[in-house]
Amino acid sequence: MKKNVDIVKVEKISRALGDPYRVKMLEVIRHQTSGVTCQAMLDTFDLAQSTISHHLKQLVDAELLLYEKDGRCSRYCINKKTFSDFVNILKKF
Repeated sequence: MKKNVDIVKVEKISRALGDPYRVKMLEVIRHQTSGVTCQAMLDTFDLAQSTISHHLKQLVDAELLLYEKDGRCSRYCINKKTFSDFVNILKKF
C-alpha cells in the first residue's frame, strides 16, 4: 500500500517532535527573530555539542527548522510553512 504524502509528512514531523528536548529547542528558537546558533543552544541546554547537533539535524530533516551557514556556524529559525502545513493536514484527520 502506497502512503499518502500527507501521512508521510505527519509521521516525519511527529517523530521529530517525539523528543522533549527538540520541542524545547523549538520553543527557544521560536522566540528569536534573528534565529539561533548551535552555540546559543549549547549555552541554553546542558547537553553535549554532538547531541545538540543531532537534535537540530532531526528538526531540519523534518523541515521544522530552516538554517543558513554563517561562517563556521549555522543559524536556525522556525519554518513557519511546515508548521502551517502540519496543522492543515491534522485538521483533515
